[in-house]
Amino acid sequence: MAQLAAAFGSSHSVMLAATREDWIQNFAKTDPRMPLFDRQGKKRSFDELLASAPIDAGSMVTPEKLGAAYDRTFAAVAELKRQIEAERLDAIVIIGDDQHELFQDAMMPSLAVYYGETIRNAARRRPLPTDWYQRAQVERLEPESDAHYPVDSDLALCLVEQLTGDGFDVCAIKQIGADQYEGHAFSYIHRTYLQDRPVPVIPVLINTYYPPNPITPKRCVQLGRALHAAIAQFPKQLRVGVLASGGLSHFVVDEELDRAILEAIRVRDVDHLERLDPRRLQVGSSEIRSWICAAAASAAAGLQLKWTDYIPAYRTPALTGIGLGFAHWGKELP
Repeated sequence: MAQLAAAFGSSHSVMLAATREDWIQNFAKTDPRMPLFDRQGKKRSFDELLASAPIDAGSMVTPEKLGAAYDRTFAAVAELKRQIEAERLDAIVIIGDDQHELFQDAMMPSLAVYYGETIRNAARRRPLPTDWYQRAQVERLEPESDAHYPVDSDLALCLVEQLTGDGFDVCAIKQIGADQYEGHAFSYIHRTYLQDRPVPVIPVLINTYYPPNPITPKRCVQLGRALHAAIAQFPKQLRVGVLASGGLSHFVVDEELDRAILEAIRVRDVDHLERLDPRRLQVGSSEIRSWICAAAASAAAGLQLKWTDYIPAYRTPALTGIGLGFAHWGKELP
C-alpha cells in the first residue's frame, strides 16, 4: 500500500521570483495598491496602516535588512529543494489555490482534484514584459517552450473516489482548455523544486480567496486527514508526499499569526488550526489553508516537523510584505 512518507510547506510569493533590487526598491512602490487587511480582518488603506505602525518601523526595512532577508529566503528555498529530493518520493500531492487561473467566478468549486495524465505549464511570453512585477510573475512559466509535467493519474483518481466516498464534493478535472495551464501555486513548485527530478504530482486545488464558498479551516483539517486515509488505500507501493503551496500572512505581515501556526504545526495542535478565525485569512493570508491541510495530513500519518524556516519579509514602514514560510515533515528517526 502507498504511504504518506513526507510533507512540505513552501510560500510561492512573487517575492521568490523577484530580484534583490525589487526587494529593496520596487515592492515599496506597489504595496500601497495591494488589498490590505489588519489583524482583525478589516480592510485598511496603506496610509492607515502607516499611521498605526510603530515609530521605528522604518528601521525594519532598511536596504541592509531587506538584503539579509533576501539572502536568508533563498538559502531556505535551496535547503527545502535539497530536502524534497532527499525523500526520493514517487508522487507528490500539491495543495494550492487557484486565483482565476482554471476557474472563474462563474464556476468556483471549493475543492478540485486534477487527474489527467500530464498538466501543462506555458512558455513565457515573448518579448518579456518590461514591467518589473510582470517580469517576476512570468518567471514561474517555462523559459523556452511549454512543459507537460507528469501526473500520477491513477493515484489522483483514487483520491477523487475516496474523497467523494468520504463526503467531499470534489470537482474532478481530467482535462483543461487548450488556452489554460497550471496556476502559479503549482508552476512555482515545478519550476523551483522539481526541475531536477520531475516527480509525478497530483494537483489539489482549494478555493481560499473567493466568496461565497472558500474552504473553512475546519474543513481543511478534515481534508488533510482524508487525504492521508485515501493515500493509504492506494494499492501500489509508493512513497507519497504532500506539499502545501502558498502563504503565510500577506500583504500585511502578521508575525503573531504565522508563529502561532508554526508552533501548532510543531506540536501537532490540529485543534488550534481548526479554530483559526477565517477573518484573519484574507487575500494572500488565505493560502494558510493549504498549510492546514498538510499539517492535518502529517499529524494523521504520525510525521514530525523536521525543519522549518520563517522570514517576516517586511517591505515598507507600514509593515506590508509577506511572511515567508518553509517546512518539512518526515518520519521519526529510529
